[in-house]
Amino acid sequence: MADKPTKGLADVVAASTALSDIDGKAGRLFYRGYDIHDLAGRTTFEETAHLLQHGSLPSRDQLAAYGAELVRGRALGGLVASNIPEIAAKQEPMEALRTLVSLAGADDPDKDSNAADANLRKAARLTAQQPLLVALYHAARTGATIPDPDPELSIAANFLLQITGRTPSQREVEIFDTCLVLHADHTMNASTFAARVCAATLSDMHSAIVAAIGTLKGPLHGGANEQVMRTLEAIDPSGVAQTVRDKLAAGEKIMGFGHRVYKTEDPRATHLRKMSRELGEASGDDTYYRMSKEMEEVVFAEKGLYPNVDFYAATVYHYLGIPTDLFTPVFSVSRMSGWTAHVIEQHADNRLIRPDSEYIGERDQKWKPIDER
Repeated sequence: MADKPTKGLADVVAASTALSDIDGKAGRLFYRGYDIHDLAGRTTFEETAHLLQHGSLPSRDQLAAYGAELVRGRALGGLVASNIPEIAAKQEPMEALRTLVSLAGADDPDKDSNAADANLRKAARLTAQQPLLVALYHAARTGATIPDPDPELSIAANFLLQITGRTPSQREVEIFDTCLVLHADHTMNASTFAARVCAATLSDMHSAIVAAIGTLKGPLHGGANEQVMRTLEAIDPSGVAQTVRDKLAAGEKIMGFGHRVYKTEDPRATHLRKMSRELGEASGDDTYYRMSKEMEEVVFAEKGLYPNVDFYAATVYHYLGIPTDLFTPVFSVSRMSGWTAHVIEQHADNRLIRPDSEYIGERDQKWKPIDER
């Protein structure tokens, strides 16, 4: 008799990858063999994207060449650019990004090729365009005008400038850049798996990324960081502990805690907690950080759950001035580097992903004419 299927494909190996790895028991994350603790705060997002997409940390010359490619690739085609105002008026952020990336595929000069060199060029364009799409969407819905991206600034610096309308401090840029590094890839998570399933049919990269964005949109995946902030905003700061205990007693899920893979603290949360505290103290009002810390302590005491990447990312983004409903789009800005790398890897050694299923429905049904049913 065949083994019973694992619900949610837990512990099922769906693909081989050289991109990232997790040691869930030890709470460690690696990008192409590099520990995330070695990369965070020391390696820029652009270097990390190059590592994932090209396979190595770049030399100075390679980084300069990749940076120039990102600057060139940032330019939007006419179809996607002309539709941003109408899309912003009718769609919520993640819905809009799903639509805009699809339109960007029509504009892409390599749209008809899955060749390795074409995929690398598309990966760079998608990585460069995603933060601009988020910023232009936000500007269109608020009636704001944003400055053109500065080719001398990093992705992190340009994004904060365009979203907040003010020049960020160097430390704010460093912190946000670290956030992008921390979110760049995470093995076979739901959105990455969706991208690889799509790519495995030999569909194009933009289609695979649209599948990933649609998957990231869900509150059990990328949408969790927004829900964390909504929860904090709805709680009286003086009643955090009791509110959390009441929610847990009622069987409610506290977003931002627990992880399907990590059995100890999510290593990304380690960095985000420190950055949340730093930004909160620098802002002169660290209420949300203190609430988060108290919430963390109560959830661990009651349930033994550790915070995951979404929990402290919420307050970090808040302190950086990013609107709450853009938290998940910001996730996509970072994860674009990993998604595109996975599509490249899937196309390079492809086999159609086609799992089996266990049928649990009725058997031996007998057909009857419609008048007898």
